[in-house]
Amino acid sequence: MATAARPSCLGLPPADLPAGGLHPALVDPWEAALAMGAGVVLALLTKTEGPAYREIGAAMAIDTRGGYAGAITSGCIEADLVLHAAEVRASGVPRVLRYGAGSPFFDLKLPCGGALEVTLVPVGAGESLRALARARAERRAVALHLAPSGALTLGPFAETGPEAEGFRVGFRPALRHLILGAGPEALAFARLVAGLGREHLLLSHDDMVLGSARALGLSARRLGAIAELETVGLDAETAVTLFYHDHDMEPELLRALLARPAAYIGAQGSRAAQAARVARLGALGVAPEAIARLRGPIGLIPSTRDPETLAISVLAEISAVMAARGAAR
Repeated sequence: MATAARPSCLGLPPADLPAGGLHPALVDPWEAALAMGAGVVLALLTKTEGPAYREIGAAMAIDTRGGYAGAITSGCIEADLVLHAAEVRASGVPRVLRYGAGSPFFDLKLPCGGALEVTLVPVGAGESLRALARARAERRAVALHLAPSGALTLGPFAETGPEAEGFRVGFRPALRHLILGAGPEALAFARLVAGLGREHLLLSHDDMVLGSARALGLSARRLGAIAELETVGLDAETAVTLFYHDHDMEPELLRALLARPAAYIGAQGSRAAQAARVARLGALGVAPEAIARLRGPIGLIPSTRDPETLAISVLAEISAVMAARGAAR
């Protein structure tokens, strides 16, 4: 058992910041575990009871100096996990720790009032983490399995949760954004998702938009023939947004897009514009069930006219759609 004093949530000392000064809780722990090199210990949230800050499967990667990436709570137990990680690293044996109700660490309180269990695992050679990194880069859905011995193996996708022997973490491809349009709205939305570090591609015929996108370091290219959409990686973890004031450009684009398995397809415009859009798609022979996938007007805030506010509103709607889809699985 770690004997050093355990700080409270508010007294958590700052960990070594990763390159770029990003808060450790905002760094991907799985990528960080590979970058940290030998001696990494993974902390994996494997059980929660009552309210919890994170869902099961949340992780931290802890290096030999006590630096970490990822988070299990809002700072209540991270310093304590670093202390225990040193012992797990030395012994090479996994350890399960309980915090909150029923925990022996009565001096560490969880403000949410629940309880959680964290499994600390010495990574070892890390081949499974390298295989996981390759799968994520290739946008393949996989699951990482944790055996009671601490062994990590990669397999076909399954939802995160306990197994008969151990625990698994499911990984779907990260949500990416395909943005089509002209004018400041398309640019504002692309800039917003890029600022969050999300994969994105802006397609536009607008020279000013393309020039601004290049100046901002955004991923963008000129929108040419409709057939070029076939070259865009558009899978079931892609959100597509159209930002056009000239709605005559939309029907053929939407006919092609609605034939693809995107998670979200939405278009800017008024209710009248959406009704006209739906009618034109029907006239083009697009099936009603495909048309029903098209969202519009987009955004959670009605009648938003400011480009930046619209971008936030649309991203909030996409986030809500993805959260609902995840809950329904």
